Amino acid sequence: METTETTFFPLLTGTTPTSTDTVQASLCPAGIPGIVSNETYEGLHNFYTSYGRVHGYVAVAVCLFGVLSNSANIIVLTRKNMASSTNTILLWLAVFDLLTMLSYLPFATHFYIMKQQSVNIPFSSPEFPWICLLLFHASFSIVCHTIAIWLTIALAIFRYIYICKPTQGAFYCSQQRARKVVITVIVLTILICIPNYTVNTFKTFENVKNVTTNDPDASNSTGLRTVEIRKLYYYPHVRGGSSLENMITQVNYWIQAILIKLVPCGMLTALTLLLVHAMHKAYRKRLKLKSQGRKAESDKHGEHNRTTGMLLAVVVLFTLTELPQGILTLMNIFINCFTEIVYNRLGDLLDIMALTNNSVNFVLYCTMSTQFRNTFCEIFCCTMKNKPKWMKLRLVKSNNYRNAIEIKEKRNKTNNNKRNDDVHKPNGNKIPIFKEKVEELPLNETALPKEQVTQIKNEQCIDTESQCPALKDGGNEVTHKYSPDQTFV
Repeated sequence: METTETTFFPLLTGTTPTSTDTVQASLCPAGIPGIVSNETYEGLHNFYTSYGRVHGYVAVAVCLFGVLSNSANIIVLTRKNMASSTNTILLWLAVFDLLTMLSYLPFATHFYIMKQQSVNIPFSSPEFPWICLLLFHASFSIVCHTIAIWLTIALAIFRYIYICKPTQGAFYCSQQRARKVVITVIVLTILICIPNYTVNTFKTFENVKNVTTNDPDASNSTGLRTVEIRKLYYYPHVRGGSSLENMITQVNYWIQAILIKLVPCGMLTALTLLLVHAMHKAYRKRLKLKSQGRKAESDKHGEHNRTTGMLLAVVVLFTLTELPQGILTLMNIFINCFTEIVYNRLGDLLDIMALTNNSVNFVLYCTMSTQFRNTFCEIFCCTMKNKPKWMKLRLVKSNNYRNAIEIKEKRNKTNNNKRNDDVHKPNGNKIPIFKEKVEELPLNETALPKEQVTQIKNEQCIDTESQCPALKDGGNEVTHKYSPDQTFV
């Protein structure tokens, strides 16, 4: 089958050509003077052809890993102990990464692995349900990927506010605000992608194939007959022709170029630099606190730095993935034939980079977050499930305990004074000194009768010349033994 029309269909790369691109595809030379030489063009074409043979298998492997990893992320991040504004954004980031993988998996299986070699038009299929799936995937994958990009930007902004305004960060970056940000990103992305829903359509063509079969009744001497087989195929197409369709296509092109590629790439790059600078300042502050002996505050800053480092890694990966696409999209705007000669040839590579970025967050969380790793092990690892679970307790000090400490300090001070100076009270009586045997009383008793306490104190009194008076505390006779050292609730 021969065709003079070349059709490019947008996927995760996100750039939709204008209606004139189908005509320009056949008019573009093999190279762009001063930018792309003929040798570079041939190299790009050879790479596109050779990698296209294995792209389906690589994409399916990455998608399978991404489905499992993002499912694990969702399960872990929905635990009660993981509730926070940052984890709320990470949770929805995992949700839309998972949806992207689930959408790309059947697409790569059918249109790459099970591709029919006899048809030259890309993404064509003789079955109508598959072309409907392709049209749905073309819009749905862009929506999910765009939401993931803007959620990553929101994540970086939240973390930067936490670092710059630690006292007000809990207010400005609360869980409620995080949920509102997620909802706002989802709604706005769905709205700005409306032109992309309308420009994608499909066309049909007949694939003619001549088949030679044995036929004894054939009129020729060879006994063979050639049979012409016609089969209807569907292939994706970008609307164009009328002025309204051309305007919608043009608007869609600029929306995707600016709001889906250029602006997010610029913001991700700027936020990455700001987070790196903020982390450097926080590191110097931590060293200063450590040098002053404020170890508790230093450890707290260290934990915040580790969390910021993990989130910075997520942002950097998105930046490395999206920045090349942003640069290529910018060149598509100002350089003629750049889309057909360069961008389309790198489409599969850009797709696999985006898929890899969507699937590796689980590895970052496990390697850089102790809380995520422990929660994951508690849920999925049998060894952690069989371990005894300890109740989380909180230290509470009772008033009796404080009174007992004061009594003990007074008693120790009196002992030291007697050894050194044999100090006497103003009335001439010796200060009664008690031995430490009072600590050997059973700890499971919280109170003793008044008479028993007095008897114990008299028996332990060092002064044997006179009866040992009961110990006074602030003018009130103590009738209770001090409580145990710690009380946990």
